[in-house]
Amino acid sequence: MTEQSRNRSSEADRRRRLAEVFGDVLPDTTSDERSQRGPAQNETERWYRENRPPHHDDHR
Repeated sequence: MTEQSRNRSSEADRRRRLAEVFGDVLPDTTSDERSQRGPAQNETERWYRENRPPHHDDHR
């Protein structure tokens, strides 16, 4: 068994034990890493774009 496969197996065992004790374990990503594009955020984005001063336009 290679070092890498031992580490993967060890990590899988650790996650399985955590799930047994605590139920569902924490997600692999945090909320700021995931897309949270819900209606409220879309509304905020729309308001911002409608009320943005002209000198803040994108110059792409």
